[in-house]
Amino acid sequence: MPEAKILVVEDEKALVKVLKYNLEKAGYQVVTANDGEAGLSAFHEEKPDLVILDIMLPKKDGFEFCKTVRQVSQTPILMLTARKDELDRVLGLEIGADDYVTKPFSVREVLARVKAILRRAADKTAPLMLRAGTLEVDLERYVIKIKGKPVTLSPKEFEFLKCLLKSDGRALSRDELLEKVWGYDRSMEIDTNTVDQHIARLRNKLGSEAERIVTVKNVGYRLRTD
Repeated sequence: MPEAKILVVEDEKALVKVLKYNLEKAGYQVVTANDGEAGLSAFHEEKPDLVILDIMLPKKDGFEFCKTVRQVSQTPILMLTARKDELDRVLGLEIGADDYVTKPFSVREVLARVKAILRRAADKTAPLMLRAGTLEVDLERYVIKIKGKPVTLSPKEFEFLKCLLKSDGRALSRDELLEKVWGYDRSMEIDTNTVDQHIARLRNKLGSEAERIVTVKNVGYRLRTD
């Protein structure tokens, strides 16, 4: 899967440098612009997968940028703002931003938001039915079947199974699984042993397909899709 391309539109050059460095280190392609008009030109030329957008920009502010983009595209937008006024945040979301971060912020928080937004965007275009062997998972109706027979899972067990299936054979660490199932904010509070407990219960319920869930030593788990 090709790496996502991110457009950063921000006039604070030092901040642009920090964001670009850390986003590229996380595996993303990064394009930058220092004002709203240059940002719109870059948006149309580069066709990014996500935009990180400051509100207070020269030439064309973030609100105008967002409204202009939303006329032609649903590309996810993460707004950066130094304003603490709730009205500004609400306005940003109402005109089409997907999320916002208030300055000052940690780079780790921005990376987590970027990852979550891209995952949600990918989910919108993902298939509604996942299969591996005789295992079928209907993501729309929350129905799981093995050899055509329904299997009952708890909501969290279902989420673990979905994550493993969607990883397409890639190993997921326990921390990744916690973040995907509980979300970034909650995952920091939960012991990774919880993952092992849920996987054990999931294997018990999968019967003949239980061996598809493989333990990867010192990492986590993956699901064989062959």
